[in-house]
Amino acid sequence: MIAQRSEAQSKLQAAQAQLAGAEAKVASDEGTYEHLRAAAKTPGVVAGNDLFVAQKALDADRAQLKAQQENVSAAQQALQAIAQTEAYLQVTAPFDGVVTERNVHPGALVGPAGAPGVAVSMLRIETLSRLRVVVPVPETYAAGVPEGTKVEFIVPAFPGRTFSGTIARIAHSVDEKTRTMPVELEATNTKGELSPGTFSDVLWPVRRSYPTLFVPTSSVASTLERVFVVRVRDGKSEWVDVKTGATVDKMTEVFGDLHDGDNVAVRGTDELRPGISVSVQQNGGNSLRQ
Repeated sequence: MIAQRSEAQSKLQAAQAQLAGAEAKVASDEGTYEHLRAAAKTPGVVAGNDLFVAQKALDADRAQLKAQQENVSAAQQALQAIAQTEAYLQVTAPFDGVVTERNVHPGALVGPAGAPGVAVSMLRIETLSRLRVVVPVPETYAAGVPEGTKVEFIVPAFPGRTFSGTIARIAHSVDEKTRTMPVELEATNTKGELSPGTFSDVLWPVRRSYPTLFVPTSSVASTLERVFVVRVRDGKSEWVDVKTGATVDKMTEVFGDLHDGDNVAVRGTDELRPGISVSVQQNGGNSLRQ
């Protein structure tokens, strides 16, 4: 390839020399033609054929000059093409980082990924100053948390310490297999403490855009057929089917035919059958709260 570049440079120099000669020839013939044309204004001084021959010679020189200019342009493009091909010999990373994996050694034959004989990449480079945390958020908790929200997470390498990142991208699409939505956090790692590939536990904020109800976790009962709470209305017990949401401390979010202020049994159980007379004792933990 170096020899090809040298040959292209030599051809460019030769073309430039020929162009300089053509320019000099045009300048000389232009002077001769202008001199003959000025002299021809006096009758009998210059033969008409001589002036015609000088003009045609000048036209031919100008055509030759144009051809030499095109030759120089073609030689320059050929040299540029070889230089661009040479540039592939130097592999430059698209960003600054740390080489975390090297799969080839000097002298090894390499090529584009997927080509015959190329199984792995040459190098793996990772930037440590800013990391991306990929969080598969369950679809139940995926709504109501916008981009830009600060989220905390912990890693096994630093027990007792809490790190934070900012929600940068939300997929807005749930994976059908895992029923989770990918969310990416951007975390600053200026000190390089966090290592790429580390698993983390994310403290995901759960938010609702509308008020929801919570009952004591012990109030939620479940059987093979249903999940319910026992509500006490007019001194009688009744089962209310519910769906559960987030759990906060000892309270569980519920959705169903319930309303703020309803009285529910602190301990949900199928032994408390519907229609049983129940006396309500308010103890601060058996009524629905928003």
